[in-house]
Amino acid sequence: MTLYLQRSLLFLFLFFCAAVPSRAAEWAVVIVSSERSTAYQEAADAVLGELARSNVTRRDVHQMTTAEWNAAEVTGARLFIALGVEATTVLARSEVKAPVLATLLPRASFERVLRDSGRRVSGQFTALYLNQPLTRQLDLVRLALPQARRVGVLLGSESLAQQAQLEEAAVTRSLKLVSARVEPQEPVFNDLKKILNEADVLLALADPQIYNSSSIQNILLTSFRAQVPMVAFSPAYVRAGALLAVYSTPTQIGQQAGAMARAFFQGRALGLPQYPQDFSVSVNEYVARSLGLNLEPQALTERLRRLERGS
Repeated sequence: MTLYLQRSLLFLFLFFCAAVPSRAAEWAVVIVSSERSTAYQEAADAVLGELARSNVTRRDVHQMTTAEWNAAEVTGARLFIALGVEATTVLARSEVKAPVLATLLPRASFERVLRDSGRRVSGQFTALYLNQPLTRQLDLVRLALPQARRVGVLLGSESLAQQAQLEEAAVTRSLKLVSARVEPQEPVFNDLKKILNEADVLLALADPQIYNSSSIQNILLTSFRAQVPMVAFSPAYVRAGALLAVYSTPTQIGQQAGAMARAFFQGRALGLPQYPQDFSVSVNEYVARSLGLNLEPQALTERLRRLERGS
């Protein structure tokens, strides 16, 4: 065998060794993102920061997107963290043996993935929701708009399941729920106008049938003209014209998911799905001034936290 041929074979051997994921059996955590984006990376970085507190280093964590998913490469993982709906869907349909923690997706989306995949909620497949608990949203309404008594809600195919829980939470806070069911394929605006005629505030729930890139501007404009403020679930909606929103940032979600993962490696089960613990409040100052309101987001955040602590 010539020296040239020996070197060529050695080069090919080293190349293929480098291409094979030799650490597959050693990965403690595999983070699967629905895509490459700033939000997903912020959440992943927060997860890594929390895991480092339990001696799980970056070398023990493998990050990939759904486009890169290959179940055969991650058979040795002890825990999967799915970021977003698409990543959760991929893992739900895979026969992975390790537990899955899904996050950065609303509760309704997680439950839809469960139905579509035939999965059931358990310590092996659970979630940290992106959306806020209804009680927190209604408490914000009471704190920011103490004169408001009638809360308008548009319900679509995903948010309809929350109606009973929302009505119960409203009653315990001396609020009246004014709701309308928007049928699939039907325009939102007939029901929106009915709601705005009766409600003091419009509470937006994360439901893509109702609130999406095609409808949000018209909904905000219509509510603004009716002088009925919107309490939203996203800071982007506040920038677009909602009065205020309560939400959790990707970093806040990632820190909680990382804490859940850290507890898992300390021997505790992931447990049932849960809502975010930490949150932020944003206020559109222009809309607030137009309504004669003086709202300070940090003060509202602190008051809401104290209320939840019972202090």
